[in-house]
Amino acid sequence: MKKIPYLHLILFAVTFLTTLTAGALQKGINIINEPGRIIEGLPFAGTLMTILLCHELSHYIASKKHHTKATLPYFIPAPSIIGTFGAFIKMKSPIVTRKALIDIGASGPIAGFIVSVIASIIGLSISEVVSLPQTGGTLSLGDSILFSFLSKVVMGVAPDNQDILLHPVAFAGWIGLFVTSLNLIPIGQLDGGHIAFAILGERHKYISIVLVAILGVLGIFYWEGWALWAVLMLILGIKHPPVIYWEVPIDRKRRFVGFLSLIIFIVTFIPLPFKLL
Repeated sequence: MKKIPYLHLILFAVTFLTTLTAGALQKGINIINEPGRIIEGLPFAGTLMTILLCHELSHYIASKKHHTKATLPYFIPAPSIIGTFGAFIKMKSPIVTRKALIDIGASGPIAGFIVSVIASIIGLSISEVVSLPQTGGTLSLGDSILFSFLSKVVMGVAPDNQDILLHPVAFAGWIGLFVTSLNLIPIGQLDGGHIAFAILGERHKYISIVLVAILGVLGIFYWEGWALWAVLMLILGIKHPPVIYWEVPIDRKRRFVGFLSLIIFIVTFIPLPFKLL
């Protein structure tokens, strides 16, 4: 008889509540005075939780496909502007081949990317174009290559005198794309690190060292968060553990998936994610 995953369900429920709260607060709702209006945070919470769930379940399904033991997703609630620190699954057995490494590493970001793009397009179509003075004193989000392209295609915003007041669904889509880029950085045991190690082998270690240094520089000149991310990567380790059967080759399909993941990383990466206007 299978055990009911109480911890996973509780964390999911609490994280849904904190993202629901965050979505309501983004709309200027005082949930202490008007607790019933917390439901107005549903467009943001529902979209973001769907993106995170698709990302982690794709990892989980790929792990099962390759007979790698993995936990169900752990969601992390947080008292932040988005209500969560994300989600993760924990591997409980080694990944045995490079094919499995690419499939498991790439499945989550690609699934999350697809859902995030859909959410961004839908959210942008119902977002509002405002003049720049109206957004003064607010938090401005940086644009990746992809989000900037989607904004111009969907809304046709002139960047010199106008800006977009993102609908909560579009904001969740933006977060999903940003999280995708973070996961696809080819360092250590991040999803991007899994993919890079499967293709490059021990050379991946040198890529990790260079990228940690680049993140440190970005943290000095662009956004302090990159410096914290670089320190976290050093703490978690930049060297990837070996797979058991390295001699099993990776095919053209997996190499294409690796190349596709690199392109997704490039078009979703944001050097300056946040700034105050």
